[in-house]
Amino acid sequence: MPGIFITGTDTACGKTIVSAALVKYFTSHGIDCGYMKPISCGPNSDNDAVYLKKLLNLKDPLPLLNPISLPPPLSPLAAARKANKPLKKQTILKKILSSYSLLTTHYSLLIVEGVGGALVPITKDYMVADLIKDLKIPAIIVARAGLGTINHTLLTIEALRRRKIRILGIIMNGYSGKELSEETNAEIINEISGVPILAKLDYRS
Repeated sequence: MPGIFITGTDTACGKTIVSAALVKYFTSHGIDCGYMKPISCGPNSDNDAVYLKKLLNLKDPLPLLNPISLPPPLSPLAAARKANKPLKKQTILKKILSSYSLLTTHYSLLIVEGVGGALVPITKDYMVADLIKDLKIPAIIVARAGLGTINHTLLTIEALRRRKIRILGIIMNGYSGKELSEETNAEIINEISGVPILAKLDYRS
């Protein structure tokens, strides 16, 4: 298993901090673990790949870690249109797969962070979930802890399963200790889906 894709039920659900934590966790357990952000949307001063490159002290060049970067803080499809740089599926896939293949020669395991949720559009007919399938790696879902997360998480699971993507588990994020639904959401999601809950975190984003 050369890589694990970190997808989410929404934007700002904690994918970046979870990705960083996983790289640190695997590295601390003797696994040579790297990081990749295939597509980022937002200015370079507020870019997940830039942030984690510094945080994790990664030596890989930024264009390798983040082969596609679009300045507008929108979905890739909308950001590309806003920047007047339309994305073509075959072009972006070739670029991402090339960077991914090279990075997997540098590391035993690669944490690959998605953009937004599983059904965020990269092009009109190509979603983040389709990219996970093309990378041929399993996924971990980062889900919110509070009210509404059952629906969002089960829909994400359904979208991944429809594409026959293996789901390693779910990380529930953003526990406040103040919301009643936090006490039952994880167990209900696990009971209905059969997907294991890997961790419960109190990070926000």
